[in-house]
Amino acid sequence: MQITWKGQSCFQILISNKKNGDVKVVIDPYDEKIGLRKPQLDANVLLITHDHDDHNNVKIVEGNPFLISGPGEYDVKGVFIQGVYAFHDKSQGKERGRITCYIIEDDDGLKVCHLGDIGQSELTEDQLDAIGDVDVLLIPVGGVSTISSSEASKIIGQIEPRIVIPMHYALPKLEKKFDGVDKFLKTMGVKDLSPQAKLTVKKKDLIEEDTKIVVLEP
Repeated sequence: MQITWKGQSCFQILISNKKNGDVKVVIDPYDEKIGLRKPQLDANVLLITHDHDDHNNVKIVEGNPFLISGPGEYDVKGVFIQGVYAFHDKSQGKERGRITCYIIEDDDGLKVCHLGDIGQSELTEDQLDAIGDVDVLLIPVGGVSTISSSEASKIIGQIEPRIVIPMHYALPKLEKKFDGVDKFLKTMGVKDLSPQAKLTVKKKDLIEEDTKIVVLEP
């Protein structure tokens, strides 16, 4: 599995499937009015966590993808996807509404969880049960309209993934003002971490050890 970050909460994930070949999954494409240049994207599967303009620019994704925009269980081209409800705020969705978190699993059992614009300070037991064991966690860390770095740290402790990739934080030219990724890294006690262009990971290569933080270049 190859994971590439396109900025904000947008990712492109390439999954090598034994029966169906390569399957491309795109999550949360954004509108360029947020200040970032719109990415070039094509997909077999498109996941939308919620209907805000920095997450729902469906029209820019080429390839006539299968669209998923809510909770449920889906099997698309041998990739298993589960959508789980969560809240965009700490008031049961009264301020910003609901979002969908997605768990994506390949045919080797490697599981990626994208938490969208989660605003809850912690996950409920029901949400944790639905999410289950996670290998790679994509989590917002910039605060303001999502969780803060300290809240992200708490949720990471709840899920206990093997790898964490931060998202939804301050970037040059991004009009929305968030905390930078450095604040999150400091909270997690991580120093001297160089961003990388992409993450390539296989289930068989993961071993039981402390959670690893990976910062991707947008």
